[in-house]
Amino acid sequence: MAKRILVAGSSNIDFLLTTPYIPAPGETMISSGKYAFTPGGKGANAAIAAKEMGAEVVFCSRVGDDAYGDRLVALFNERGIDTRYIKVDRIEQTGLAVVMLEKSGANRIIVYSGANSKISENDVEEAFSCYPDAILTQFEIKPDAVIAAAKTAAYEGIPLFVDAGPADASFPLERLEKVEIFSPNENETEILTGIRPNNLENCLRASIALCNRVDIKYVVLKLGERGCFVYDGKYCDLISPYDVNVVDTTAAGDVFTAALTAEYLRTGDILGSAKFANAAGALAVSKLGAVNSVPTLEEVKKLMNA
Repeated sequence: MAKRILVAGSSNIDFLLTTPYIPAPGETMISSGKYAFTPGGKGANAAIAAKEMGAEVVFCSRVGDDAYGDRLVALFNERGIDTRYIKVDRIEQTGLAVVMLEKSGANRIIVYSGANSKISENDVEEAFSCYPDAILTQFEIKPDAVIAAAKTAAYEGIPLFVDAGPADASFPLERLEKVEIFSPNENETEILTGIRPNNLENCLRASIALCNRVDIKYVVLKLGERGCFVYDGKYCDLISPYDVNVVDTTAAGDVFTAALTAEYLRTGDILGSAKFANAAGALAVSKLGAVNSVPTLEEVKKLMNA
């Protein structure tokens, strides 16, 4: 039977602009690239990815009372996601992310939170009435909502999975109580610990620093083209990446953490789940867009077996 994951996070419309490079301050560039408005948001990306990986998904989020909000909710329903805890905000607009994508696949992202900033503790606590097997959240919503998710999960005895992006050094990590898997990328790790995980020693130092602040069962550092680093409080492993052609790194971290969560709930094997997540993340960077880059379970299995 599929595990039920409650995803508490953001829903955005992404304004994606492809460009040869990011212009310097004061520079005006005439770009020959393309632009598009596509569904995104760390919560939405994770919800759709978890669903594609075989989980039953309930999504707690907010959208504006506008055409973009209608488009997002329609998409979630089409993908088979439970949308009963997505609220329509009558004041704030649907969140917007401006994504500037370079030829190399690297990106720069500016997020306007909009309705996402109104996701409240009550919203999250109410969503727990769906009786989830786990909750997955990110830092693209208010800290109070994330902390409410952590407290309710601890009280209910439900495992909490945290994608630590976008990171903020002022976030009160100590209030998260108990976390099953905590997964930041390289930049987020440095922001939260002051340690750049650019080698194995620093990966270990940063993981220990995180565990000293929060009761974390597994730290999984997302290292991009270097794969991922797993630490369980005693032992560590570096999981090799999959070699793919990088097109767009947008949403790759969200896909990685969602796949990691779904596979870990299914198997209980952290190292196997990390390998599975590496494959899902690799497939995500090989496609353009956020939600549009989410792979299917069959695609992930095919890459792993290749």
